[in-house]
Amino acid sequence: MVNPGTLPGPAPAGLLPAPRDPARDSRRVAIVSASVGAGHDGAAAELDRRLAADGFAVDRYDLLDLLPAGLGRAVRDGYHRMLVLAPWAYQRVYAGTERSGGCGPAARALLRSAEDRVLRALRPDVGAVVSTYPGASRVLGSLRLDGRLAVPVVTYLTDFSVHPLWVADGVDVHLAAHAVPAAQARAAGARDVRVCGPVTDPRFRPCDPAERARARAGFGLPEHAPLALLVAGSWGVGPVRQVARELRDCGAVVPVVVCGRNQALVRQLRADGIEHAFGWVDDMPGLMHAADVLVQNAGGLTSLEAFAAGLPVVGYRCIPGHGLTNAAALDEAGVAVWIRDPADLKSMLGDLVEGPAGQRRREAALALFAHSPKEGPAAEIARIHRAVPPPPPAGPHLRRRRSARRLAATAATASAVWACAVGAGGATTHEAPALLHAVSHGLDLDGLAPGRTLEGHRS
Repeated sequence: MVNPGTLPGPAPAGLLPAPRDPARDSRRVAIVSASVGAGHDGAAAELDRRLAADGFAVDRYDLLDLLPAGLGRAVRDGYHRMLVLAPWAYQRVYAGTERSGGCGPAARALLRSAEDRVLRALRPDVGAVVSTYPGASRVLGSLRLDGRLAVPVVTYLTDFSVHPLWVADGVDVHLAAHAVPAAQARAAGARDVRVCGPVTDPRFRPCDPAERARARAGFGLPEHAPLALLVAGSWGVGPVRQVARELRDCGAVVPVVVCGRNQALVRQLRADGIEHAFGWVDDMPGLMHAADVLVQNAGGLTSLEAFAAGLPVVGYRCIPGHGLTNAAALDEAGVAVWIRDPADLKSMLGDLVEGPAGQRRREAALALFAHSPKEGPAAEIARIHRAVPPPPPAGPHLRRRRSARRLAATAATASAVWACAVGAGGATTHEAPALLHAVSHGLDLDGLAPGRTLEGHRS
């Protein structure tokens, strides 16, 4: 996935051709993301827009497209299946890699197998490479440590909570939206961490009453009722139906639910009597303008967009792993509320919609965007950027060693554990073979975790 451009001859995997502009080529940045959900790509897209506006040529890559043997799709599908069918397994993987500070051998092998493909995809005149995904940071950091990548590598931390897999040896600079994720990155071993604010599309901004009225009319929403916008990422995962019913039944708000690409969930919600249920929404800024509060379960890019729109944010019944840690970090930063007890739902929502709690959170969240354009993430990347000639080609002996390593790494990627564990950057567990069989075939997983319910079967 790349912005339009041109390459002599066929484009490498993961790269789409774009017209050459010699005047811009000396100011070139590459951004490596991953199409796992929408948050990593969303941050990459906004960095792309800002850097291009500053005169940079920008190439964007999807790490999953650069994995060998078409494994990117298996990685994406495995992560999705695990979130839907076995969220408890994702929590176990996430916690395990958090404790160990790294990924398992299968994940490391798969990331190593992508190194040469990433290096070949990068243009020789690139002056900085930016990662918005932990796996990409690991690949780029390794290339930097080996001396095969001669330009700075920057990781933009898309989440408020920083899993240790985000912090890769070899990465030159980590950029954080707030002091809380910056402190977590330093605790995980990052040396140069800079707080420079979030990146969101400029369409996300506070609105006036007239815009709010137009937005409600445009979406067919009640003119005066307090509205809670419930989001669950681009895949519509988590206990969305349960939360929608709880929002409706508490009496404090009318739920407006965005299900992403999960059309089955839209149908189920409407069958439950949830009138305002949408699939994929192109005009999310408008929908946020119509709402009074955002209820989320993952804490990613959508939360940052709500902050920019001046919308109070609640974390409630969050998905395992990064959903829970993001809720805790956002609460610690004072920019969002984490409701842990359903008994508090009605009172907290009422206070956020009409009381002082909502105003405090709005002010704290909007303060995230106080950085001037010269202090933001794109400006930091521009300062870090430099034109450094690429290293000379490897000699025959080193090429043979790398070829052997690629073969071994590609063989190791047959390990199905990675397809299950990629959401947290990859890991292995003692239950991996049975877990893979269950997730791949949609079987009952209670044998691995007695007594647990599979939320995904309802959606």
